[in-house]
Amino acid sequence: MNKRERIKILLQRLPLLYPDARCVLEYYGDPEKLLIATILSARTTDNAVNRVTPLLWTEVHDIGGLAAADKGLIEDTVHSLGFFRSKAKSIRNAAKWLLENGGLPDTIDGLVHIPGVGRKTANVIIGEIFGKPAIIVDTHVGRLSGRLDLTRAKQPDKIETSLRRLVPEDQQTSFSHQLGFHGRAVCTSRNPSCDSCDLVKICPQRGVR
Repeated sequence: MNKRERIKILLQRLPLLYPDARCVLEYYGDPEKLLIATILSARTTDNAVNRVTPLLWTEVHDIGGLAAADKGLIEDTVHSLGFFRSKAKSIRNAAKWLLENGGLPDTIDGLVHIPGVGRKTANVIIGEIFGKPAIIVDTHVGRLSGRLDLTRAKQPDKIETSLRRLVPEDQQTSFSHQLGFHGRAVCTSRNPSCDSCDLVKICPQRGVR
């Protein structure tokens, strides 16, 4: 089975396995708060971020308050997420950028100019807020793309390019979320549950010991 045959089956099965797959970061209907949450989600879990952001927005209230907030206050609030100094700096600088530039750009190229924003964060915003095709290469999508042999690329930007070639535009965002849900629930980084996986018959299990 080649990768195009495999992707065709994945696009049929994943929506059935994960009909509720979605962006799980809490952002209270505010697109700019989603940007901040996604920056905070680097190298930690979405659940951990969702425990911290209510505390953050209680302290600073909005993007303007975040931009003006004391660095120490932000660091203390996001401390539990790890890399708290760099994350505090990134989200405060991102808030300042948003105020100075009139809000969120609606393109990947525009979004990556915001401090702390890479292509993963930009794709979250593009897909969730602007409803455009988005390949969101988080740690789960990157790992599963390799195990399913959809790409041999290691770098997130190259994984994104490979998946864009395989997945139809109108399914790219949903596919990203579904693959991410499967990575959290079944195809975990350590000890993946291959014996009970619904995809085991089509999975090459590349790199799985």
